[in-house]
Amino acid sequence: MSSFIGKYDAKADVKGRIFIPSSYRKLLPDGERERVVMQKDAENDCLIIYPESVWNSKLNDFKSKLDEWNSTDQLLLMQFVSEAEWLDIDSQGRVLISKKHLQQIGIENSEVLFVGMIDRFAVWSKTRYEQVKMPSADFASLLRERMLKKETASNN
Repeated sequence: MSSFIGKYDAKADVKGRIFIPSSYRKLLPDGERERVVMQKDAENDCLIIYPESVWNSKLNDFKSKLDEWNSTDQLLLMQFVSEAEWLDIDSQGRVLISKKHLQQIGIENSEVLFVGMIDRFAVWSKTRYEQVKMPSADFASLLRERMLKKETASNN
């Protein structure tokens, strides 16, 4: 599967329908172009959209790290899964996102921003994304730090 990259502006209509950018729809695997999984990000005011196969892989990985006999782990799994939803993609390439979810991520007007995240993509309020994204100098510094950290770890 190719990577979801870039940023794309979109608009939500009054019912909460949003066109998934065509470049993202084309990247959905064959057989997975009719529905996706949406989950509210645990730390950011955005929604994460997963192709079904990516969601299943992440879910299996997460579940494998939990103890099915531990009540805290079970509650964590339940909350994680219960906050996800299937979204059907209609014949025009739109998904319907509830007003509740749009309000949770701060979409007051209809302006939405799709942001690629390699194997999934995020839906943000355009205004909110601009408020939380890192200034260029901070981004460059953190990127350099992470890349050097990875290089150091692979050299050991």
